[in-house]
Amino acid sequence: MKKNLFRKVLKYTLILLFLSFGTLLVHIYLVTRVKPPDNNTLIMARIDIKQPIDQGDADKITNWMYGQKGVDHVFCNTQNGIVIFTFFPIKTSGDAIVANFKKSLHYKAERYLPTQEEMSTGCPVAASGSHKLYNYIKKIL
Repeated sequence: MKKNLFRKVLKYTLILLFLSFGTLLVHIYLVTRVKPPDNNTLIMARIDIKQPIDQGDADKITNWMYGQKGVDHVFCNTQNGIVIFTFFPIKTSGDAIVANFKKSLHYKAERYLPTQEEMSTGCPVAASGSHKLYNYIKKIL
């Protein structure tokens, strides 16, 4: 009698454990899957200016960038010649903004795109254990 009760408890405990683990996997997949951009999605981009700029140039660049469709925020660093901006991908693209920037303002500039290695080492989320677990589970599913 005790042996049968132990087996039943063990059986139902294992079933509950596997169902809980399966539910956890489905939840992780649904929460972390890549979703298409919506109206609230912001992307950060960077333009490297290949010539010296002063504060007057920075003000001109900042004002021009804020006038572009879809640009949300702009930061222009005169010391490094870097323009960092956020934009809504639903309204425009980073490549379009950079192309218009070079055409309108006539600066020697190019969009900075990090390498895959820089992306994996530079982002604290990508280097975390939970992100590695997510990628492992993603490969399984």
